[in-house]
Amino acid sequence: MDYRIEHDSMGEMKVPADKYWAAQTQRSSENFKIGVGIEIMPREITKAFGILKKAAAEANNILKPEKMTDKKLSAISKACDEVISGELNGHFPLVVWQTGSGTQSNMNANEVIANRGNEIVGEKILHPNDDINMSQSSNDTFPTAMHISAVMAIEDKLIPAVQTLIDTFKRLEEEHEGVVKCGRTHLQDATPIKFSQEISGWRTSLERDIELLKLSVKPLSELALGGTAVGTGLNAPKGFDTLVAEKVSAITGKKFTTAKNKFHALTSKDEIVFAHGAVKALACDMMKIANDVRWLASGPRDGLGEIFIPENEPGSSIMPGKVNPTQCEAVTMVAVQVMGNDVAVGMAASQGNFELNVFMPVCIYNFLQSARLLAEAIVSFNDNCAVGIKANREKMDHNLHNSLMLVTALNPYIGYENAAKTAKKAYKDGISLKQACVELGFLTEEKFDQVFHPEKMV
Repeated sequence: MDYRIEHDSMGEMKVPADKYWAAQTQRSSENFKIGVGIEIMPREITKAFGILKKAAAEANNILKPEKMTDKKLSAISKACDEVISGELNGHFPLVVWQTGSGTQSNMNANEVIANRGNEIVGEKILHPNDDINMSQSSNDTFPTAMHISAVMAIEDKLIPAVQTLIDTFKRLEEEHEGVVKCGRTHLQDATPIKFSQEISGWRTSLERDIELLKLSVKPLSELALGGTAVGTGLNAPKGFDTLVAEKVSAITGKKFTTAKNKFHALTSKDEIVFAHGAVKALACDMMKIANDVRWLASGPRDGLGEIFIPENEPGSSIMPGKVNPTQCEAVTMVAVQVMGNDVAVGMAASQGNFELNVFMPVCIYNFLQSARLLAEAIVSFNDNCAVGIKANREKMDHNLHNSLMLVTALNPYIGYENAAKTAKKAYKDGISLKQACVELGFLTEEKFDQVFHPEKMV
């Protein structure tokens, strides 16, 4: 491999000749061989750095034009656009398990943008610290990248995925409006419910989750940028924080503002914790929905068997013809991962000391993994399972009329205790509710038929 020599304040380093990173990135890659090639800094963070570095250069060009010249701005902007598009992803090798402030990832971005920008203009006019990091610190850029990436993950990936499944459930509600089935509580038979009503419960849970996710975006839209090292804004020109937030908004098309208190913005991660709570709430609802679907589809003969779901692949290497609810299982595994990530996010957020939190990489790594996995799992579940859900009307009707809890309809006519006696006799003797009620002398056959209508109990 060919190398070139780069230097930083600690001395010279050999760097691969075909990479845009420089000495500090190289030091980090050699000092933290933990999860190399697997648990690298999320690409959402890399993209966010491209956005904030471009925004910072634009703000500096207005506030400090003697230092951030038009020529420098042009080179930085072009390099940042390549970072944002993902063209330069191969030049961001650092792992999550590095300094807790994310300093090395900030310098990775500074070095790559500087070297690529210099290559674009054909001369060395950009310095990683003096130009790309102008008016900034790792301590305010990394939390800013966290918030930008979190907002984009929620608004651009997670909410659209949930909305797609909501739309599918709306269609399923319409298609199954007249279908009545046995309701269940405690995994036991309960009073009747329309299948469309059951689906509406799933849909409304997801609609509420979107409301919660949107609530979480507002505090995430406040950026730490401008606080620099400890929140005082040292070395940043007056008005930089407000202007750079406006520039980030213009680049992303989303509304970002500067954090009112930078001391809070650097050390507290409560906005991430709150937002991940909304993500976890969605995971909880998806766990419930996926479990409902696989229970309702269980069988096909010896389970509930009340719905049909798409058959996507063979389910056993030994049992011919077996097909399993694999999309449901994928969703539930992802939900478990999200719930575990919530613990990591909360623990990481609790580790702020004095003017900085130094668990930021692991905090955002878990957050973005949750958002990404959940969004992809929901899309997969929708496309490969939910869209093909169909009621097994015959089985639903059989289970409905076989349910002992239909006896609830008799409460107004024979009372709770007599209705309980009717249900117990029917179960013990293996006979119908009607036969049990008549044999106990509570109602005549004619009166029973007159008051007993399961389809009206919904």
